[in-house]
Formats: sequence, structure tokens, C-alpha cells
Amino acid sequence: MDLRKLKTLIDLVSESDISELEITEADGKVRIVKADKGTPSPVMHYAPGPVAGAPILAPVVTAPGAVSSAAAAAMPDPPAEQGHVVKSPMVGTFYRSASPGGDVFVEIGTVVKEGQPICIIEAMKIMNEIEADKAGTIKQILCENGQAVEFGQPLFIIE
Repeated sequence: MDLRKLKTLIDLVSESDISELEITEADGKVRIVKADKGTPSPVMHYAPGPVAGAPILAPVVTAPGAVSSAAAAAMPDPPAEQGHVVKSPMVGTFYRSASPGGDVFVEIGTVVKEGQPICIIEAMKIMNEIEADKAGTIKQILCENGQAVEFGQPLFIIE
């Protein structure tokens, strides 16, 4: 893939509301992820297509301070948290309250019942109430209000 096309794709992601773009072509695969506001530039992974008889190399360009997937794989896993982990059922934006400035659904130490709303995830302008899937006490809140979350990302730990 030529550099002009890559530059165009990076500009497209930077100027739009999309947070991630992945394109696969015969000569390789490009994945561009929009950086958070604290990160100076988009993260781009480029894996060239296989060439007969040559080993497959995957150069990775990342923003300063970012960790490549190969380096992340080499890092030891963080210690497992004790308790039940409530995970995000969708991609969206995490909110602790129903409205800006409103009362939060739960705090650390709040006793929750199974089925009780504990947060909202906004996806495609739809507010989805996320309910506790287990009764217990909120031990940890793993996301910040307004933070983008991924499918399966841990949100809370219930003990």
C-alpha cells in the first residue's frame, strides 16, 4: 500500500467520528485506531502480505508511549482480581449516571441485587442500562465516566 493512500486513511480517521479502521488488501492489511485525547497521534499497524519464500514481518508504528501488541503479549498478566467481573456487553460510552450531573447508579461499597441497573452504555445514540448479573457489593469500578468501552471489557468487580 503506498504512503499517499495510508496518509489519506489516517486523515479520514482523524477527521471523522470513527475510532478504528481496518482494511485488508492483497498486498497487506492496515489497521488504524484513533488515539485518545492524551495520545498525540493515531496508532497504525501494518502487516504486509506474504511473499513466497520470505518470512512474514509485521512492522508496527505506534504513538509515543503506546505498547505494541507484541510487547503487550510479552508482558505478564496483571494479578487476577477477586470477585465477579461485570463485563461490557457492547461497544459504546460508559456512564455512571442516567444524566450529566445526576446521581450515580453505584459507588464502591454499594450493595446491589441481581438485575439492578449499575451503569449506562451509550451505543449509536441509544442509552442501554447495564444491570448487575450477580448480587453482591461493588468492590471496584474499572471505568471512568464518559470513557469508551469495548465488548467484553471489565466494568465492575462485585464481591
